[in-house]
Amino acid sequence: MIRVSIYEDNAQLSETLVWVIESCEDIILTGAHQNPVNILEDVTTEQPDVILMDIEMPFMTGIEATGLLSKKLSKIPKILMLTVFEDPNRIFDALKAGAVGYLLKKTSGDKIIEGIKDIYKGGGVMSPSIALKVLSTFQEPKLNPYELTSREIEVLQRLVEGDSYKLIAYHYDISINTVEKHILHIYQKLHVNSKGEAITKAIRDKLV
Repeated sequence: MIRVSIYEDNAQLSETLVWVIESCEDIILTGAHQNPVNILEDVTTEQPDVILMDIEMPFMTGIEATGLLSKKLSKIPKILMLTVFEDPNRIFDALKAGAVGYLLKKTSGDKIIEGIKDIYKGGGVMSPSIALKVLSTFQEPKLNPYELTSREIEVLQRLVEGDSYKLIAYHYDISINTVEKHILHIYQKLHVNSKGEAITKAIRDKLV
C-alpha cells in the first residue's frame, strides 16, 4: 500500500483528492491538511510515502514546506506538487526544494493516481505543458547583442563562475595581461565599469 498525505487549502479540491485517493485500492490516505505549518510533526506521525502538495497555502507555501522537510529530515516522502502555477520560476523552485513531480490541478484523477505510483517507484512526473516549459527554458538561445567575440564570451562565463584572472589565464593557456585586455573589451562593449556589473548584465541578458 502506498501511504499518501494531502496539503491543500481549497476545501472542495481537498475533498475531491480525498475521494480520488480513497477510491484506489492500493493507496491509503494518511492525512489531509489545509496548510503545512505542522508538516514535520504530521510526517513523523503519518509516515506518508508520497505527499500531494499545493503551493499557495496559509502560513507557509508548499515550496517552503518541501524545503523544510529536505533540511530537517534525513529521508523525506516523495513530494508531488499539485498546483495552478505554470511559471518556470515556481517550477524550478519546487524542484530545487526537493519535489520530484509537478502536476497541474486540472490533471484528471486517473493521472494523479498514475503520478503517485510513478514517483513512489522512483520516477518523476510532470504535466505535459510543464515539461514543455522546462524544456523551452533550457533551449532558449543565448543572446549576443553586444557583439562579444567567442573568447570574450568564454572569459565572461568564467567571471560569472567566479574564476580569478589567474585561473582564467591558466584555463585558456594565455597570459594574465591577455585576460585583462579581454576583460577591458568586455567592459567597453557591455558599457560597465566593474566585474560585478559585467556579471549582472551577463546573467540578466543571457549572454552566457
